Amino acid sequence: MSKLKGVVLSHAVLAEALVQAVDEITGEGAALVPVSNEGCSLALLEERVRAAAGDAPCVLFVDLPGGSCLQAAAHYLREHPECAVVSGVNLAMLVDFVYHRDLSAADAARRAVETGNRALRLIQL
Repeated sequence: MSKLKGVVLSHAVLAEALVQAVDEITGEGAALVPVSNEGCSLALLEERVRAAAGDAPCVLFVDLPGGSCLQAAAHYLREHPECAVVSGVNLAMLVDFVYHRDLSAADAARRAVETGNRALRLIQL
């Protein structure tokens, strides 16, 4: 089984920044492809997602649980049910994902959500 690809889909330059941070932390940034919705229609964004994801199983990580990024990811998922979509992407889940790309897309997505949720903390002094 080939290793999963992660596609990070966001508004503005967030996806690129997250992928760069993962690469600086792990050296595994090549496992992730950033896609921005900046300056494009939904149709163009869907094309960008298709180009980034290709035809192999993947996990699409989206910044918000609504809007054009999620719509483009959901459209791709309908065409590629072997993939998975996670909304609310954060750095912790991406760092974990790059080390667990041997899982199925569904299992990697579940693991990413669990890791991302565990990283959320309210810090009070």
